[in-house]
Amino acid sequence: MTPHVPGQPARWWHADDAGHLVCDLCPRGCILADGQAGFCAVRVRDHDRLVLTTYGRGTGFCVEAIERRPLHHFLPGTPAMCLGSAGCSLACRTCRVWRPETVAEVSGRLEDASPLTVAGLAADWRCGSIAFTYNDPAIYAEYAIAAARAAHVLGLRAVAVTAGYLAPAARKDFFGVMDAALIELKVFDEEAHRRYTGGSLRTVLDTLVHVARRHGTWLEISTRLVPGLNDAPGQLARMCSWIAAELGPDVPLHFSTPPAQTRPAPPLSRAGSAAVAASGGASVGAGRMSEAPAGKQSTSASSSASTGSGGSGGRADPGLAREIALSAGLHYVYTGLGEAAEGRTTRCPSCGAVLIERDVSIRRYRLTSEGRCPECRTAVPGLFGDRAGEAVPHRIPVRLP
Repeated sequence: MTPHVPGQPARWWHADDAGHLVCDLCPRGCILADGQAGFCAVRVRDHDRLVLTTYGRGTGFCVEAIERRPLHHFLPGTPAMCLGSAGCSLACRTCRVWRPETVAEVSGRLEDASPLTVAGLAADWRCGSIAFTYNDPAIYAEYAIAAARAAHVLGLRAVAVTAGYLAPAARKDFFGVMDAALIELKVFDEEAHRRYTGGSLRTVLDTLVHVARRHGTWLEISTRLVPGLNDAPGQLARMCSWIAAELGPDVPLHFSTPPAQTRPAPPLSRAGSAAVAASGGASVGAGRMSEAPAGKQSTSASSSASTGSGGSGGRADPGLAREIALSAGLHYVYTGLGEAAEGRTTRCPSCGAVLIERDVSIRRYRLTSEGRCPECRTAVPGLFGDRAGEAVPHRIPVRLP
C-alpha cells in the first residue's frame, strides 16, 4: 500500500464505476489512480480521497498597491497582502509558472501559513484586502476560500487573480467568497487558446459571464498582448465587442505586454516532474483527461497562434488595443506604466472629466464619497472610498510570524 500523501482533504471530486477517482475542479477531469497527482501537480489521490498538498502553505508574501494586480476600480490606492503557491491548471507558452523547474523551486519555498495567519498578517499591515495571485488560486481553492472567509471576519476583502479555468460547481463556490476578481482573457480564439494554454476558451468565457452576473464580486479583465498570438486588430475587436455585449461596457479592461525576456516554455510533456515535486513524490496522473495537453499540439507561442490570430509579429501595441476597445464601446480601458498616461487615467464616460490619475501611485483622485463624478454626478462602477488609499508604490516583502 502506498504511504499517505500529506495534505488537506480536497473538495470537488467523485469516484467512477471503475474505482478511479475523478477530480472535478477544472474541466480536465483528471482520472487518478492511488498516489497520482493531477495536471495541476498539487491535487493528489491519497487512497480513497483527494488531497490538496499546498493547503495552508504559501509563498511570495508581500504588500503591494492593489493597482499592481491590476485592479483600478476596487479600493484605489489601498495596500493588498499578496501571496501565491505552486502549480497551475494551464500551460501557457510564455509563462513559467507551470514549468517543472519552477514548480520544484516554488514548492521548496512554501511556508506554513494557515488561513487565520494570512488574514491576521493582512490586518497587521493595515491592508484593505488579501490578493491570491502569482499562480492561479483556483487550484488551491479550498485554501483561498478559507483565507477569504477569515479575512471577512476581520473586515478585509478577498481578491482572486485567475485565468477562470474552473468547472461550474467549483466556480460557484470559489467566486462566492471573492469580493473582486481579475480574470485574464488570454486569447479570443478557441483553437489558438487551446494551443497556447492547453485549455478551452469557452470555459473562461462562461466564468466571465458567471462573475459579471454576481452582484457581490467586482470584475476586471486583463489581456497580456503577445505578438502574433492575440494582438491582431480583428481578434481584439471581436473580443471587445463580446465583452461589451455579454458583460457590459463598464467592466474595466487592462492591456499589457510580457517582459522582454519572456520565451516560450518547453513542451508540456515535461510537466510530469513538476507534479512529482509538488506532491511530495506522488506520481502524475497523465492518463485520461477531458482536454489534451497543449504540448501535444504546439511547443511555441508563434506556432500556437497560427490559427485565429494573425498578429503583427513585432511588439504588440497596448495603445492601439486600447483604441480598439474604446471604439467597441467599452468605457474603462487601461494600459501599463510603459504606455501613455491617458491609459492610466479614469475618465467619466458621460462628461469626460478626469476622475483618477495614476503613475506608480495615485496622483489625483476626484471621485465623491459615493463614487460619482464631481462634475456631472455620473456613478462610476466599482468599490471606492471618499479618498484614495496611501499604499507605497513599491513592493514590501513580509515575513511570516
